[in-house]
Amino acid sequence: MHGWDAAEFAIAMTDTVSPLAPEQFAHLPPLDGVRIGTTAAGIKYADRTDLMLMIFDAPASVAGVFTQSLCPSAPVEFCRHNLGGGAARALVVNSGNANAFTGKKGSEAAQITAKTAARAVGCGLDEVFLASTGVIGEPLDANGFSGALEQLAANTEPDAWIGAAKAIMTTDTYPKVATRTARVGGTEVRINGIAKGAGMIAPDMATMLSFVVTDADIASGALQALLFDGVDGTFNAITVDSDTSTSDTLMLFATGTAANKGAPHISDAGDAALADFKTALFDLLKDLALQIVRDGEGARKMVEITVKGAASDEAAKTIALSIANSPLVKTAVAGEDANWGRIVMAVGKAGQEAHRDRLKIWFGDIRVAVDGERDPDYSEEAAAQVMKQPEIDITVDVGVSDGSATVWTCDLTKEYVAINGDYRS
Repeated sequence: MHGWDAAEFAIAMTDTVSPLAPEQFAHLPPLDGVRIGTTAAGIKYADRTDLMLMIFDAPASVAGVFTQSLCPSAPVEFCRHNLGGGAARALVVNSGNANAFTGKKGSEAAQITAKTAARAVGCGLDEVFLASTGVIGEPLDANGFSGALEQLAANTEPDAWIGAAKAIMTTDTYPKVATRTARVGGTEVRINGIAKGAGMIAPDMATMLSFVVTDADIASGALQALLFDGVDGTFNAITVDSDTSTSDTLMLFATGTAANKGAPHISDAGDAALADFKTALFDLLKDLALQIVRDGEGARKMVEITVKGAASDEAAKTIALSIANSPLVKTAVAGEDANWGRIVMAVGKAGQEAHRDRLKIWFGDIRVAVDGERDPDYSEEAAAQVMKQPEIDITVDVGVSDGSATVWTCDLTKEYVAINGDYRS
């Protein structure tokens, strides 16, 4: 199975790829029942692929989780409305414009896009799903790319996954793709997924944008339960800059075509036949989520933060996110400074129970603090060596009970400021 390597992708995109990018990008094979088309519609940039259409040959089961922002985009509201129908024939995604905070014009643009897609695919408006990513507050001219959408419907391919992942990129430096296989009732099924995201990443129910498709035969209610279970320790456990997008969308589709190979129909997420599938799905979601962290805007280091000894798992996650979202912690990591005092600060401000005089902190396998003070065997040289690594593990024991959680983040560099200072230009 061939995958793209980082050098090939850098040449293809003529951009600098994140130093934390995977050495190889997975090759996603065709998946029965779904076809994809992409094009450069000129939504923000000329000659850049920015429009993707995914067509399901027959109605696919669908599940979704979306931003909890109180200023959601028009596509998020459109998807929430259609999700209750439980069936999907088309997914339209554009980059370059988020169609968020665009008022009545935004809703009208979503309707125009959906009606064009429904007409091109030959399905109901309630079987169309939308997502948009890019600049907030700029009206989206859906009429401007409706013709391109109609052409796309006639030019879809079953193996255009890498093109789809590229089409939804904004400040990403590489496409996020992942694939897994699993067995359901003795029959092999496949799961393919793509994602985008590099900034405005502190998901609250989902991520920036991610779309996952399986050929398993799973009812929409069961899919929804699986997705709710899957996001907590994956997409909802990552942060780049503590900001939750107006457009966060994660959708899971099941074409059901594996039934032709003998796969059973699953209507209950608790069905024992889903055990292997659930493991594979969660692994794929984590893979995509961590690729987003690895592509954090300006990132040079990835950080895994584990908090244990907390009053509950929820308390541990709150403390871990307090550490992960601290600009002082993140800039210390960028500067390769083993400043464990900033970890203490972030634990203390989290608002969760922590026993100061039992607190322990590790950078990698180097314990830097114990029993509420610097470790007597602390070595600045050893800790500094840990901080020079591209991937850094930070572990904190708050000494209260047995709650634990792990989250992932990246460092905060001057490149992040440069990217976002010029974002609308």
